[in-house]
This record gives sequence, structure tokens and C-alpha cells, in this order.
Amino acid sequence: MLIEIRQIEPRDVDGFYAVLDAVARERRYLAFLEAPPIEAARVFVENNLKRGYPHLIALSDEQVVGWCDITPMNRPIYGHCGVLGMGLLPAFRGQRVGTRLVRAALADARRIGLHRVELTVRETNASAISLYKAMEFKIEGVKRDGVQIDGRYENLLMMAVLF
Repeated sequence: MLIEIRQIEPRDVDGFYAVLDAVARERRYLAFLEAPPIEAARVFVENNLKRGYPHLIALSDEQVVGWCDITPMNRPIYGHCGVLGMGLLPAFRGQRVGTRLVRAALADARRIGLHRVELTVRETNASAISLYKAMEFKIEGVKRDGVQIDGRYENLLMMAVLF
């Protein structure tokens, strides 16, 4: 299966939105349980493109199947930091697509001058933690009971990589 990794374009917003919503509705990986309104996703993509921020997508047969973005923090003292977000449709997990997305996004983060990229990941998400460790992210802390879904608490790991 051929997977193309490239920078998102305005024409990809609907596909990105569909994947974002699908992954969010799994209730296992993201910081929200459904995608925000489509217009918010469109503005997010447009801002990333306008500012040259890393926002990569994975395509299979011209359909968006995953993404990885790194958004720089907006306060001056954190300007050297970016926050990574990503997701993949279930059928494309475990095939190194996530590795390719993260690697490309981190290369773009270096290109735009970021020094640090951070993320949070649920402690139960062993495959994502393994991916991030392979990309040289280090665990910096634990947010105990950092999320609550359906009455259950889960810890969040705080991870970062420095360039």
C-alpha cells in the first residue's frame, strides 16, 4: 500500500476533518471526543499554512488517512516550543505511517527554528509512546488523572524532544 506524506493544502481540509473526527470519536487518543466545527478546522489549517507551520498529512489513494501538526506556542517566552498533534485511521496504524509523519513534521519544526517539541499522551497508549521514544522524545512528567472519559481517569505522560 503506497502512502504519500506531504504538507496539507486547503483542498485537504475536509479529509483532514474526517480523520480528526474519526480518531476523536474513538475516545482513546485525543484531547477531545469529537472534532471541533469544520470552520474551526479550516481556520486552523489556514493559519498553519499562512505561518508555515508543520502540518503533514498521509494519503492513501488520494484520501487523507492521518496527520501530524506542530503548532508553535504563542507566548514570547515559549516561542521556541511547539506542540505536536497527530492521528491515524485504525487501518493504517502499525505500518510506520506515524513514524513517517512525525519524522517529516519534526524536520519541518527544525526548519522553522523550533528548539523543543512537546506533547501529552495517555499512559495506556503504548504504541504511541513507543513511536515517540523512537523519535527521541523523553518522558518529562506525569499528569496523574490528567483526563477523565466516561467516569474513568487516566494519567497523561508529558514528553518532549529538543533539537
